[in-house]
Amino acid sequence: MPTKSPIASFLNPRSIAVVGAAERPTSSGGAVLRNLRVSGYTGRIVPVNPKGGEIDGLKVAISLKAMDGPVDLVAVLVRPDSIIDVVTEAADSGHKNILVLPGGFAEAGESGRARDAALRELAAARGLTIGGPNCAGVINLLDPKSPFAATFFRAMPRGGGVAMISQSGAVIEEAIDASHAYNIPLGAVVSVGNSMHLGIIEYLEQLGRDERCKAILLYVETFGDAARFGEAARAAAKNKPVIALIGGRTAAGREAAFRHTGSRPPDDAATEDFCRRSGIVRTRSLRRLLLAGKAFGAFPQGIGKRVLLLSNSGGPGVLAADQAVDEGLVLPELPSAMVEKLRAFLPAEASIANPLDLLADARADRFSATLAVALEAATGHFDAILMIHVVPFMVDADAVVNALAELAKVAKLPILHCIMGTLEHQADWFARMEHSGVPTFKDAEEMCMAAGLLMRHRELNAVR
Repeated sequence: MPTKSPIASFLNPRSIAVVGAAERPTSSGGAVLRNLRVSGYTGRIVPVNPKGGEIDGLKVAISLKAMDGPVDLVAVLVRPDSIIDVVTEAADSGHKNILVLPGGFAEAGESGRARDAALRELAAARGLTIGGPNCAGVINLLDPKSPFAATFFRAMPRGGGVAMISQSGAVIEEAIDASHAYNIPLGAVVSVGNSMHLGIIEYLEQLGRDERCKAILLYVETFGDAARFGEAARAAAKNKPVIALIGGRTAAGREAAFRHTGSRPPDDAATEDFCRRSGIVRTRSLRRLLLAGKAFGAFPQGIGKRVLLLSNSGGPGVLAADQAVDEGLVLPELPSAMVEKLRAFLPAEASIANPLDLLADARADRFSATLAVALEAATGHFDAILMIHVVPFMVDADAVVNALAELAKVAKLPILHCIMGTLEHQADWFARMEHSGVPTFKDAEEMCMAAGLLMRHRELNAVR
């Protein structure tokens, strides 16, 4: 179990009150109630609405004061001009942890700044912890036996050991969608919003200690307390990879970030140095951040830089070789003993080098025999195998996938795989490979990008 902390109630509450609950699923309160149910949350749920009655089989409390005691977490989904009153009532009735999802605070002009100051003063005086405001909420499926979702995101992530903490709700929404489209094991997402009390640092500290969390993805526009941020990242990176996309790496981006959060990110060189010193693997696009989630979900320990490219098509092998070198990976020559074994059964036209080209007509027997030799020869020569499987019309791809998946189950070396071409059974083939512990990609260059990210974590934190 994870170490307890003040924010445990925002990630794993045993009970929650939803102020502003409604039957209409398109309302904020209705969406949060729906998502609590969709997530499979098993704790106590108390809808709060002055109209009373019943919503979806749950008895509605007319106010927080009317409840029979405080809950672990109060989710507030009312108009901004009513929020101070609701939080005051929460404090009066013994509630301590408040998740404020609506905006209308520091980001909303003079009136919003006044409301922000009032909420901070109230929280300080009454000993409250405020999540948000102006956030999209929290989903935590890291422990499938104890799921939780207080959010108005429209879908749940796929589930798994990867967590994402973000200063943008839209970035999380994209990650949730990608978790299903690309089989990314995303199990927790946190939208921090204005971060009144709980921001990226606090959640990073907590998830860094959570053994159920295998990798942490960050979308950041401002570090806040940079010294504490770096300390939290270094502590987490000792146990799991921390991968960050830092928005605002250009002058135009920094101005846009200022308009978004009110803070300007440091310049690109300073950001690069900060990430290096903090053990953070930095990415420069959302695409790469999501690739990192897929790769580290399978291999949280990362990989070394020496890779073998095993392909059945020359062109993708060339592109993969270029991309691998761009990523800082190394393609060592094949050991002589491996070359001799491969020559014994591969066609004379096959390229016995690195990349290995088995030719387009390679069937299951050729693929599996080559992989078996590669795995036998890998010790001391390669840190990972990157496979490219182009699916031609004349080869039974199903048999190839079955053979490779069986060998991968017992492989002692990390394997990444790419299946390219017109794939009528793509979902099934990908599922079989990934069930064998092999992250599978549609694009050889993306596979190499993912391998490069795995390598950078290993190199960056090797002496930490």
